[in-house]
Amino acid sequence: MTTSTATRPAHLVAHEGEEASNQFRHDLTGAEPSCLRTRTPSMAVLHRSAGSYHYTPEGRKLADFTSGVLVANLGHNPKRWWKRVIEYMALEDAAGESGYHEGVTLTSYNAVTEVELEASRRLLANLQAAPGGKRLEQILWAASGSEAVQKGLWAGLAKRPQGDGIILATRHGFHGKKGLSGAVTGSETDKERDPRVRFISFPKEECKTLQRRREPIDLAPYRAELEALKAEFGDRLSVLITEPYLGGGGSYHPQKEYMQMLAQFCQENDILFFLDEVQANFGRTGSMYAYSEYGVEPDLVSLGKGLGNGMPVDAVVGRADVFARLSFGEGSDTWSGHPLGCAAVLATLDEFEQTDVLEQGRRLSVAIEENLVKLNELPAIHAVRGEGTVWGIECEAVGQLSADEVAAEIVRLCYLGDEEGRGVHLLGPLAGKVIRVAPPLTMPVAELQEYFDVVHRLVANLGR
Repeated sequence: MTTSTATRPAHLVAHEGEEASNQFRHDLTGAEPSCLRTRTPSMAVLHRSAGSYHYTPEGRKLADFTSGVLVANLGHNPKRWWKRVIEYMALEDAAGESGYHEGVTLTSYNAVTEVELEASRRLLANLQAAPGGKRLEQILWAASGSEAVQKGLWAGLAKRPQGDGIILATRHGFHGKKGLSGAVTGSETDKERDPRVRFISFPKEECKTLQRRREPIDLAPYRAELEALKAEFGDRLSVLITEPYLGGGGSYHPQKEYMQMLAQFCQENDILFFLDEVQANFGRTGSMYAYSEYGVEPDLVSLGKGLGNGMPVDAVVGRADVFARLSFGEGSDTWSGHPLGCAAVLATLDEFEQTDVLEQGRRLSVAIEENLVKLNELPAIHAVRGEGTVWGIECEAVGQLSADEVAAEIVRLCYLGDEEGRGVHLLGPLAGKVIRVAPPLTMPVAELQEYFDVVHRLVANLGR
């Protein structure tokens, strides 16, 4: 059945010429609540995906400038990766048991598997081999990025068994929506906060544009703020958590000196330095890990998204003595270290360690910056900023459209594509007027250029 405009929910996205997709979108509103998704003017229905592209039920091809949301760093459904996942799961037909495969179990709660130990060993070796990773000694697996952050914060607060530890968090970050992860997200003005959390300043203005980020930063005010908190709370300061860059907060990438100052302050005052790399690990910032790119040595690092290239698997990695503060069961959950996720981590490590994916990502980074600088010349664009293969486009008001409306219109226009049917899949503006650009690291530069040309032409027509 085809849904008429009169019966379509007011908030439902629909596009002309997409009868199958429109019907799917309509039916979904009856099966799932709208809170399950962030709002987007495209609401793409993804029928299948391969490499750097998605395909709609109507057969339209969309260049993926999102990687899912910084997840598919190796692209969608790479054959060699899938083959390795299956090999690590050791699947084969079981003799005498019709209808079953013999292989690694899919669930291993309160048990261990060989693939989990192999993934832990391989991941630790990779982390420690990267500059700045020498303190990362053990892996605490988790079922989501926010859960990994929460587990790391639990371990950090356990430094003060009397329960009066204080967490420092940089403002405007995103670490999750639940529990302590939600408590350290945003700023103290957003909602009622956990009394153990204090927020510190993040240099948004100093890294608002590419040019400003490349200029020296005055660290004195930020250091003074930290010293004041030290004077107020003393040894109660237990852990400082920050992101390498503000992803959900609008794509702000700070000067490396700022991050190094935070790490130095923590080391001088026996405070755990916790780097939340869920949105930055596995090549996003140019290096395998952002702690190498920024020249710091964290005590705790949270990993996720690109860690499993599409398979849900996350972890917090850190010092063994820090995790030893938690007792049996305090860091466990149903899916932590699940074998299929561990197999995906191993297959992803294989690709990064045995191919030139990092070098390809760096080549792609140069092309992204060149195209975004060109895009920044248009009236609808206020600023561009980023690094590696994760960038933000801050939009400007044009005509009767506000900056937020311009961002939404760009996402919609890019989805619909040009006269030749070439479309670009972008995330709905998660930070209002800022659109994120984060294609797979494996996308060929020539193809990136082709689709950036489409974006440029579409954005250039805004306001005309």
